[in-house]
Amino acid sequence: MSEIKNIGVLTSGGDAPGMNAAIRAVVRAGLYYNLQVTGIMRGFEGMVNGEFVPMNAKSVANIIQRGGTILKTFRSESFRTVEGRTQAHAQLQKNNIDAVVVIGGEGSFTGAQAFIGEYDVPIIGLPGTIDNDLIGTDFTIGYDTAINTVIDAVDKIRDTAESHDRLFIVEVMGRDSGLIALRSGIGAGAEAILIPESKTNTEHLFKRLEEGRKDKASKIIIVAEGDNEGGFEIASLIKEKFPNYDTRLSILGHIQRGGRPSCMDRVLASRVGVAAVEALLAGRKGEMIGIVNSNIHYTPFHKAIKHISEVSPSLLKILDILSL
Repeated sequence: MSEIKNIGVLTSGGDAPGMNAAIRAVVRAGLYYNLQVTGIMRGFEGMVNGEFVPMNAKSVANIIQRGGTILKTFRSESFRTVEGRTQAHAQLQKNNIDAVVVIGGEGSFTGAQAFIGEYDVPIIGLPGTIDNDLIGTDFTIGYDTAINTVIDAVDKIRDTAESHDRLFIVEVMGRDSGLIALRSGIGAGAEAILIPESKTNTEHLFKRLEEGRKDKASKIIIVAEGDNEGGFEIASLIKEKFPNYDTRLSILGHIQRGGRPSCMDRVLASRVGVAAVEALLAGRKGEMIGIVNSNIHYTPFHKAIKHISEVSPSLLKILDILSL
């Protein structure tokens, strides 16, 4: 029988739409199982500094539709140190917190893994990142909302591109992962996508532009920010190679992190949030909870944080076929 009586919950790293839905699920599942739930403000930094707030059903009322995170988030430098983690553990003990749910991405789980290696505190992770680059889940919390935000923006950009016969380079988030660029590129009908998983072949890109239909009123190229060249460089190369094109660059930036989470993200966050509490009660720890083939899936932190270095060749082929 589990001895857990008080679960802490925090959000860490970059914010992602659906984090509030995950917080809500953890809190209400905890209450359902007659547990106390404590909110930890500002991620691991708040754990180090003892920024704890008791949570109840009212604490998470009317937040499922809100973007961002009510618990705030922070990239903690102090938690990277042994001294910081020692202080964080002392704060958990002082406040009688028996286990923690961490909602975040690769960096958050790396920190959690280090903490578990030093202290016997059960920690379960929930995949909260718009990049969708964690092993052990088909989709991460925030990814669906982010790609739909990109699609909406690119649809609007295409309206003005067609009105002026322009070529638009659209830079999207994805410092290490091109999955936002890949799916939104297919969904927006882009002529090409450039992603960090594959070295940019500018000659191939130029050939596509040269051989593409001349009667197309607009052309869209989507570039992940972590691509070898980057949006600015690609725009500069195209302007130099094709001075006849009216080429413009649009960087979508942080609008991709904000906004009301999609239904898919809300349901995903709710499912894994409840599963996190049940996993802790079952004695599990050091694992990220995701959904694979519609089923709850448990992945050890050290496997979850391995970066997805390859993208689906079938999706790249689909882009090639449909961009004629």
